Amino acid sequence: MPKTSARVFPWFSLWLASLATLVVQSVLSSSYSSSSSSTYQRPAAGGKRPGFMERTLILLDVNTRSPIRVLNDNFLSLQLDPSIIKDGWLDFLSSRRLVTLARGLSPAYLRFGGKRTDFLQFNNQKNLAKFRGPGPDYYLKNYEDDIVRSDIALDKQKGCKLANHPDIMLELQREKAATTQLVLLKEQLSNIYSNITITARSLDKLYNFADCAGLHLILGLNSLHRNPDNSWNTSSTLSLLKYSAGKKYNISWELGNEPNAYRSMVGRAVNSTQLAQDYTKLRTLLQSVRYYHRAHLYGPNAGRPRKNAILLLDGFMKNAGSVVDAVTWQHYYMDGRVNKVEDFLKTRLLDTLTEQITKVTKVVNAHTPGKKVWLGGLGPAWAGGINNLSDTYAAGFLWANTLGMSAVQGIDVVLRHSFFDYGYTHLVDQHFNPLP
Repeated sequence: MPKTSARVFPWFSLWLASLATLVVQSVLSSSYSSSSSSTYQRPAAGGKRPGFMERTLILLDVNTRSPIRVLNDNFLSLQLDPSIIKDGWLDFLSSRRLVTLARGLSPAYLRFGGKRTDFLQFNNQKNLAKFRGPGPDYYLKNYEDDIVRSDIALDKQKGCKLANHPDIMLELQREKAATTQLVLLKEQLSNIYSNITITARSLDKLYNFADCAGLHLILGLNSLHRNPDNSWNTSSTLSLLKYSAGKKYNISWELGNEPNAYRSMVGRAVNSTQLAQDYTKLRTLLQSVRYYHRAHLYGPNAGRPRKNAILLLDGFMKNAGSVVDAVTWQHYYMDGRVNKVEDFLKTRLLDTLTEQITKVTKVVNAHTPGKKVWLGGLGPAWAGGINNLSDTYAAGFLWANTLGMSAVQGIDVVLRHSFFDYGYTHLVDQHFNPLP
């Protein structure tokens, strides 16, 4: 089970997060103030050249002896989107460079989930070429052979299985991923998604990455796998649990992604009562598998706390609040189709997080006082983010604000979307270089 003890020096981390938030808001407030603000001083006659900005001295009196909050060791955590199975990048999670970058962020949770969580189907077999998705015909066969040879070499290693992939192999993968991304984008725009098969080999690679990087894996399960009476179908999940238990994989679990949006996404709604029953069934299922009888379960991973999401969260907490170990929800600051850098600097936008944390914690404390609350999915923009904006320093103000306000308001864990590959909010690019 994951370690969730408090840090030895939590006040220092919280102080830094709070200070970052204060400075960001002070800077942004002054940048949007009128020309009469004391931040901008008119130069004296014969003095500095016109247009010169006077420096403003900000004095802070910080009490470091009595902490406001105690942070979780895994306060800053990460997310990987299931689309990496479809575009082929899952096969490269064994990259020594990628693992090294992720290890620098440990200890942390690694949530494997996103919109395509609810289209995952587990298949207990080694990867076959037909499960690998599309790729240019002229190199597909040789490319697949390279993957197989790489897998064979990795299987011979003991402990962490790491690889140094040849440049040509990575270049071919980038070409393949670019082709697949067009398919994924078309699905997103049409709101029609195809199923994704996660094989035993895929799960092995995912767990190897998390384990080698010192990250605790949280695996999202398909909540839209339904029986005719709309009850949750557990067949795929049970097979996955048995396989994972046989491999002694230390995994925590989650069911579904933004269940409040199911009607608009697939035309089928799952209400709070049904969702509570599904989570209760999953808890019973975990207890029936000896290795996971004490495994952690998180949820319901509701979307932004607007009316429908709040109603679903309220009903879920009323009927299954005691079933989950922490309550998860998601926050994205803006529409991914917005493309102005000025939108990233609006103090009004920063303030939305505080308002939404207040809404969620009010519902949680009404039913299960003291229950831990997680930001289970967080990014500057939804719909995959914004190219050349949400993956640059422009989004730094939103990120600093998120860490500071989440820490001050008692959010236990913040899961950043995404560590690698998906959209334009990732921390590492396809050349395995860290982004701002």
